[in-house]
Amino acid sequence: MSEPQRLNYTLYPPVVEDPKSWPIYLLSEDRKKFIPEIDEYTFERLAELYPKTGDLIAETMYLERIRIKEEPWKVDPPNDRSFWNKIGQKLLLVKKNDVKASKSSHDELLKKIINRYAEEIVGTFSIPTFSFARKFLTFFFNRWLNAAAARHFFGRFWSSKHRLYERLRVHGDVETIRDLAKKGTLVIVPTHYSNLDSILIGYTMDSVLGLPPTSYGAGLNLYNSGIPAFFMNRLGAYRVDRRKKNPIYLETLKAMSKLSIERGTHSLFFPGGTRSRSGMIESKLKLGLLGTAVEAQRALCEKQSDKKIFMVPVVLGYHYVLEAPHLIEQHLRILGKQRYLTGKNTGASFREWLKFAWLFFSKNTEIILSFGKPMDVMGNFVDATGAGFDQHNNEIHIKDYFSVNGKVTADIQREAEYTKLLADKIVDRFHKENVVLSSQVVAYTAFTMLKEYNEKLDLFAVLRLPPDDFVFPIENFTAAVGALQQILWELEAKGKMELSEQIRYNTVDLVRDGIKNLGVYHTTKPLTFNKNGDIESDDFKTLYYYHNHLENYGLAKRVNWDLFKIEEVKNMN
Repeated sequence: MSEPQRLNYTLYPPVVEDPKSWPIYLLSEDRKKFIPEIDEYTFERLAELYPKTGDLIAETMYLERIRIKEEPWKVDPPNDRSFWNKIGQKLLLVKKNDVKASKSSHDELLKKIINRYAEEIVGTFSIPTFSFARKFLTFFFNRWLNAAAARHFFGRFWSSKHRLYERLRVHGDVETIRDLAKKGTLVIVPTHYSNLDSILIGYTMDSVLGLPPTSYGAGLNLYNSGIPAFFMNRLGAYRVDRRKKNPIYLETLKAMSKLSIERGTHSLFFPGGTRSRSGMIESKLKLGLLGTAVEAQRALCEKQSDKKIFMVPVVLGYHYVLEAPHLIEQHLRILGKQRYLTGKNTGASFREWLKFAWLFFSKNTEIILSFGKPMDVMGNFVDATGAGFDQHNNEIHIKDYFSVNGKVTADIQREAEYTKLLADKIVDRFHKENVVLSSQVVAYTAFTMLKEYNEKLDLFAVLRLPPDDFVFPIENFTAAVGALQQILWELEAKGKMELSEQIRYNTVDLVRDGIKNLGVYHTTKPLTFNKNGDIESDDFKTLYYYHNHLENYGLAKRVNWDLFKIEEVKNMN
């Protein structure tokens, strides 16, 4: 069994003291020049990819009219419908006029659409708003934590005994990441499970690690509410409208990301694209925004710049996710289609978020933020100086990847392949940097035993079993966890994963800690002890969600589950 990785409780000073030197502030101050850059770059990219500009505009107009009719939002501009109607009218006029003039007319229409999208996407950054948000959130979370720890709202509300950062466990080589923030551009790529992720990562990077704020994407739907919209408009968020799937919008969004990274603006985006509905660690990433980091690095090499872009995977670890029951319903509905009978499908209300925060603070639980080894855009590990090294520990030069006969050239196909390789490397690091929690171990053990007990049933039949009829005998369950525990130690020794402190407990204590923490928020418990000391589940679906966090490690095949079956089940099968 390897030594546990040191948990980091240090509060670091800011890497850059003066907010007016932060790259995101400098970008915001130059917004009037930045948007024309996006317009020009996007237009040139679309002209290369889509020679028939008129057809591209017609397709976009058709999709936008459907969006306006079927998915209107309050945040949509009031002239949305009239804008696209005018585009349609001008497109018809172009068809009736001189064919030779149509190319220039189509180009003008395309430029108008690109500019509209760019103005919508690009946000701003206000230092006073950031300072206020930092102070308010720190005050709010610390006061809430102290009140919850006392189990009485007014009892310790004004106390300063407990701090939020004490509940956030930071893993990783933080010193190297801080050094790299001074030498190049950080692109933070986290796993994604909860709407809480962005807040926790942002708080940790600012208040704990002392890193400059990043540019990040925020769903346009969040701007429907006045207060979130006010802050996000001024805290460096760029707006992402997931209803818009047309090529013009997507290329504008990617251009914004590429050019901001190229300018040195630290960036954060979730490469999985959305929250993990299944609860699994992402095994397939979206390549759009990820590819913009590769393109930005090539552009810097073209400019003969020595600046480098550093990818930093981050793996989040939760004992419980507020949205878990809702997310697993979505996953099963997509996976099972007609085989799956849907349950009640509801999101989390503001009241539920407050209850979740209260339970998180009142329970002695934790959230893990594992910052992975920094890499260049080719997936090579880098040291604190920014130098990259291949798998044989030979120093490599990033410029060589983009050069042909000694000259840096743009090659869309080549860079697409580089992006796929980078995505694979990030997925690999997600799994190796993952810190396994006690709650995930007991959930994985329980649901795997449930499947093994009912090996003739498919997943959906297992999920339809009545939980009240099933009991996990404590002796069998503890023995199964012990067998799994041995395998986890072996995998950590091989560098395949990280283990939390609780995985080193004796097996009885590990089981109790895991069940105590697992899904503590949920009304129906994934696992609980009954009056006889055995283990039961109130909700197989939510248990399945937490089980899935360890699903991609091939653990089920490494344990002889038959050893832990109860006699009645053995006889039935």
